[in-house]
Amino acid sequence: MKVALFLPCYIDQFYPQVGIATLQLLAKLGVRADFPQQQTCCGQPMANSGCETDAIPVYRHFVDTFRDYDYVVAPAGSCVYHVRKHFDIIEQTPQVQHVRTSTRELFDFIINVLGVTEIPGSFPHKVGLHLSCHGQRGLHQANESEMTPVRDGQLRRLLSSVQGLELTELDRNDECCGFGGTFCVSEAGISARMGQDRVQDHVRNGTRVLTGGDMSCLMHLEGIVRRQQLPVKVLHAVEILNGAVV
Repeated sequence: MKVALFLPCYIDQFYPQVGIATLQLLAKLGVRADFPQQQTCCGQPMANSGCETDAIPVYRHFVDTFRDYDYVVAPAGSCVYHVRKHFDIIEQTPQVQHVRTSTRELFDFIINVLGVTEIPGSFPHKVGLHLSCHGQRGLHQANESEMTPVRDGQLRRLLSSVQGLELTELDRNDECCGFGGTFCVSEAGISARMGQDRVQDHVRNGTRVLTGGDMSCLMHLEGIVRRQQLPVKVLHAVEILNGAVV
């Protein structure tokens, strides 16, 4: 199986430790992933800003970079969703169709491709899980409504399998963090208030480590945590799982 790692721009520039942890965890699970040096952005920021036509060369470069791999794995549901759902505006060659279907979110890849449902290891902390909108509602990786009493999802299952890890029971299990990519720029006040509400739910219910599968959401929430000087550490879930496995 030939696997490539795709890292979103913000992970590459601000959170390189997330990319390193992803490579390390995949290796521990028996997957040696390549990291093509020519990779750039998936094009989502331009598309979300209304400049999708300008993003077409970026889409084509993404396809050219990853077309020869069986799977493209990314620790980011938002970028994966964009590739799978929004690359439909370019000509649907066999290479484009292959890249769209083979691009997988990290935890979806671990569970549904590798068949791994438990992570051996220990992380004795109270962990609050933030469900990103793209992963939860776009990629259907978790229950999509607070109206159901059942709280389930791919990442929740993996975290629950780690010894000593206690998941926080939130008042609003699937509420948006307010980041929304360029939404946090165009509607900064609303975005900030949504993030503050999301963080307070975690603090109120005892979260000590706030995690999730999308570093974009976590970046937004971490900014609020730092400004308010709250006793909460923010980690991408792959950092927790990789650190738990000896």
